[in-house]
Amino acid sequence: MANRSAAIVAHRGASHDAPENTLAAFRLAWQQQADAVECDVRLTADGRPAVMHDATTARTTGADLTVSETALDDLRRLDAGAWKDPRWAGERVPHLAEVLATVPDGRGVIVEVKSGPETVPVVADVLNASPIDRARVVVVSFSEQVISAVGERLPGVERRWLWGFRQDAETGSWNITADDLVARARRCGADSLGLSASDAIDDDLVRTLRTAGLPLHVWTIDDPALARRMIALGAASITTNRPGRLRAELEGA
Repeated sequence: MANRSAAIVAHRGASHDAPENTLAAFRLAWQQQADAVECDVRLTADGRPAVMHDATTARTTGADLTVSETALDDLRRLDAGAWKDPRWAGERVPHLAEVLATVPDGRGVIVEVKSGPETVPVVADVLNASPIDRARVVVVSFSEQVISAVGERLPGVERRWLWGFRQDAETGSWNITADDLVARARRCGADSLGLSASDAIDDDLVRTLRTAGLPLHVWTIDDPALARRMIALGAASITTNRPGRLRAELEGA
């Protein structure tokens, strides 16, 4: 792939153009030649894996329901597309299996577990029932407990621990050091790290991660200049809301 050495991951699908975490957004991401899609999973009241980022449905459906207190069939009666644009009206909250079914051969899927470790057995059951190549699946979470649980229930599936950098306004220090990132990733059994794009990612941090054998993945970037800087530092993938546009910019189209 000319002028690009990092995979492009579509954040909640092609979520700049289509309603996030809907089948329309994932299908559009494949049309835009994303290397992988990222989706968010929460358990419903009836123990099923709904693809939804927020704990409630208010922002993306207009109906304020708590995902964990609502059955999936009831969530699927909501319109998850009209908030974005009337042309997306009628899009539904997907089941994880529906997202997996969209993944073309040779492409990948990143499943972010938004609820707790109790979600992992359900995700495992869905993956076990799917024909998708396990080598094309990554399970990610900000929760170290979730990452540990993935190792127990899904051996062989890549586990990626997520961290969001914050900088102290007074001291300028970041909320974690490179050594602490490595220590915590090792403690929960992570195979790689997904970090928020920031000035905290520099040559020293990347060198520490590389020495520890932890590939770096960066989110969420729509700016081509920032993407190029993260790739130059060694990012293995860039998560973006605009996979088609970012690919074109990075490849000089």
